[in-house]
Formats: sequence, structure tokens, C-alpha cells
Amino acid sequence: MTPTQRSIAYLKAEGYTVAIVEHWNHFARIRQDLFGFIDLLAIRKGETLAVQVTASGVSARLKKIMDHPNLPLVRDCGWRIEIHGWRKSAAGRYVQRIIDVS
Repeated sequence: MTPTQRSIAYLKAEGYTVAIVEHWNHFARIRQDLFGFIDLLAIRKGETLAVQVTASGVSARLKKIMDHPNLPLVRDCGWRIEIHGWRKSAAGRYVQRIIDVS
């Protein structure tokens, strides 16, 4: 299971409807995030949540989001923003770390 799939399962369990909003740009051969930093968009009554997912490098993703020129606009829209970091624990289980960037 990929980190994105793990976050989707987590968000659905929390009552969100979830869409993957990053896509593969065939011509540039890179993945492109919505507004430059959103992998998943999750909604539920009265709430929109933008999620950046990573297997490692939470601090790098935090810097990427904080430095992005679209961050103020997304915040002004009232969207919550989270980073979901996934890592394997010593016991071999996946552990999620959530950073709220709103």
C-alpha cells in the first residue's frame, strides 16, 4: 500500500470524500500537485482539507508548502492544510504523522 493509499483510507475512515488531485505530466515526466503542493483533496460537510502525502521528508514538504506562493490564497479560501508523513516503526507497522499547516 502506498502512502497516498494509506492517507485515503485514513481520511475515508474519518468521514471524508477524497480525490487524488496530483497527476503525472507525461511531457515533463514529473508528478504535478494541485496548486503546487496538494496531493489529495478531502471534503466533508462544511470542510475542505488539502493534503500533501510523503513517505519521508516531512520537513522538506513543510518547507515546500511554506515557501509556495499559492499558500496564502489556499488559506484565504478557508481550506485546512495537512502533511501526512508515513514511516515504518521498529515493530514493522506504519505510523502516520500529521502536521497541520493551516
